[in-house]
Amino acid sequence: MNPEKIKDAINQVMPFGKYKGRRLFHLPEPYLVWFHKQGFPQGKLGEQLALMYEIKLNGLEALVEPLLVED
Repeated sequence: MNPEKIKDAINQVMPFGKYKGRRLFHLPEPYLVWFHKQGFPQGKLGEQLALMYEIKLNGLEALVEPLLVED
């Protein structure tokens, strides 16, 4: 996996819904599980949400957290 894609995904801001304005890294796992069951959106955002789902499912948050960009 490309480190830049991971960095972009964890720093992407959720553009809609209950967690609008929150970085994808900070989305709660149950929300990502819900998307996994319902289907991720099409396009780049869907790919990023699917990646975050896999990161959280496999307990890799500590590994990618250093890639977070502070506001």
